[in-house]
Amino acid sequence: MSVYIRELMDEIHQCAVDHGWWENERNDGEMIALIHSELSEMLEALRKPGQSDHIPEFSGVEEEAADVLIRLLDMAKARGWRLEQAVDAKVAFNRTRPFKHGGKRF
Repeated sequence: MSVYIRELMDEIHQCAVDHGWWENERNDGEMIALIHSELSEMLEALRKPGQSDHIPEFSGVEEEAADVLIRLLDMAKARGWRLEQAVDAKVAFNRTRPFKHGGKRF
């Protein structure tokens, strides 16, 4: 999984650079707010189901979920985060957790 995430981070960030989104340094708060806005758009797509206007072979929810991931991977690449290794480590850790993490309701 790690190699794929790393390659996706590279491709997504380069696309953002090529399209002018990194002409100036972006701050972490701005980037997190953009990720959050995509999550809000995903919620709205759940509230009002339908096909995506931009990629009609997918639902609006699928498109917005992709946007969340794209924004996160762009930020991770720009910040030099080792996201691919962190995902692998977190998945491995989660396998060791008790059922519902010991009793959480959600």
